[in-house]
Amino acid sequence: MSQAKSGDTVKIHYTGTLADGTEFDSSTGREPLEFALGSGQVIPGFDSAVDGMAVGDSKTVNISPDEAYGQAHEQLIQQVPKSALPEEMKPEPGMQLQSKSPDGQIMNLVVTDVADETITVDGNHPLAGETLTFDIELVAIA
Repeated sequence: MSQAKSGDTVKIHYTGTLADGTEFDSSTGREPLEFALGSGQVIPGFDSAVDGMAVGDSKTVNISPDEAYGQAHEQLIQQVPKSALPEEMKPEPGMQLQSKSPDGQIMNLVVTDVADETITVDGNHPLAGETLTFDIELVAIA
C-alpha cells in the first residue's frame, strides 16, 4: 500500500480541537480536505502528520504553536481611537475588521474590547499560541 509523500494530492477527514477539548474545525459532514502535501497549503505540523500515512490510516496528533499558527505577539494588539472608524460603525467584541498596514498589506483584526473612546484590536491569528490536536484520517492519495 502506498504512503503519502511530498507532492502527492491527498484527501483527508479531520477534526481539530484545542487543549480544553473545544472543537475549532472539522470536515465532518463535508467533502474531505484536499491539498498537495508539502506545498504549504496547510500548517507545517499538519503536513508532517499526513506525510507517510496510507489510505485508511487514522491518527491523532498534537501540533505546537511553532508548527501551527505561531506564538501570539503582544505588538499585534493595539488600541485604536473610535474616531478612526467609519462614523456608522458600531464595534462589538468579536467583530472582524480589516486594515492596511503602512506598506499596503491587508491585516485582519478582531475587536477584543470596546471602551468609551477606543477599541482594542488583535491582529494575531485566532489560533496563535494554541497547541492544536487533530484527529486525521487519510481517505485518498491522488
